[in-house]
Amino acid sequence: MKKYSFSEKKDTRSGFGAGMAELGKTHPNVMALCADLVASLKLDAFIKENPERFVQCGIAEANMVGVAAGLAIAGYVPYATTFANFGSGRVYDQIRQSVAYSGANVKIAVSHAGLTLGEDGATHQILEDLAMMRAMPEMTVINPCDYNQTKAATIALADHVGPAYLRFGRPVVPVFTDPNQEFVIGKAWMVNEGKDVSIFATGHLVWEAILAGELLEKEGIDAEIINIHTIKPLDEAAILASVAKTGCAVTAEEHQLNGGLGDAVCQLLSRHKPSPVEMVGVDNSFGESGTPAQLMEKYGLNAAAIVEKVKKVITRK
Repeated sequence: MKKYSFSEKKDTRSGFGAGMAELGKTHPNVMALCADLVASLKLDAFIKENPERFVQCGIAEANMVGVAAGLAIAGYVPYATTFANFGSGRVYDQIRQSVAYSGANVKIAVSHAGLTLGEDGATHQILEDLAMMRAMPEMTVINPCDYNQTKAATIALADHVGPAYLRFGRPVVPVFTDPNQEFVIGKAWMVNEGKDVSIFATGHLVWEAILAGELLEKEGIDAEIINIHTIKPLDEAAILASVAKTGCAVTAEEHQLNGGLGDAVCQLLSRHKPSPVEMVGVDNSFGESGTPAQLMEKYGLNAAAIVEKVKKVITRK
């Protein structure tokens, strides 16, 4: 098993900020819009160098989406940014009508997703956004795993034509992917090859899957770990090839079990290769206030939970 290590931890939202700063230099048609959360979205560097390409929309997220759609019609590539619960649930209708239905080239870039938002509590801890965006026609949905991958995804989206939803987070997490990686939308990343079980993870749970793989190796279980950073379009070929080899799968995500990565994998396998699947995620519950570590432990979104599900699913092969 390939070993992964890290020398620093960074928040994925800072990866977004770094990606936007780079796009400010290379893509003159990229614009940034924000709903009164510039510091939280790490847009300061972009705005400093490109003040004429920034629109402060204030606490008016629905209007921000409409402005972004208009800019896209005018030939710009707008990144509409806010917290994930405001950028999905609050403005679902505007995204559906003005962006997805119209095929507008708008990037909805959202931070503070999932339980790891932490102490702000359930009202801000959106756990349904991937399901909502995945169900929307024409929408690309991306959930990168660390600072480097978020930066790469942000840059890649500028050349992707069509509506997209980019999800990232607030807490600092290990930086373990290649800083010079090529991010290919819709192409899963093989983290570790294995033969006994397939672990499909996304976002912050990719690192936990790596830790789980190391624990499983000590018990003689050879786990194949794949980073599904693009929830839609799903890399169906990679998933089917992996399960054809291992015979079972575990999915892991910082999201409700309903409608997220686990559901996407199960739908695919039910059509093409029915196989045992266990899922790690939030089970029909809202979050609560607490530190990110406390919440990940309480809701079972960690390496220990992945190990438990792997042992369970292997017995069902």
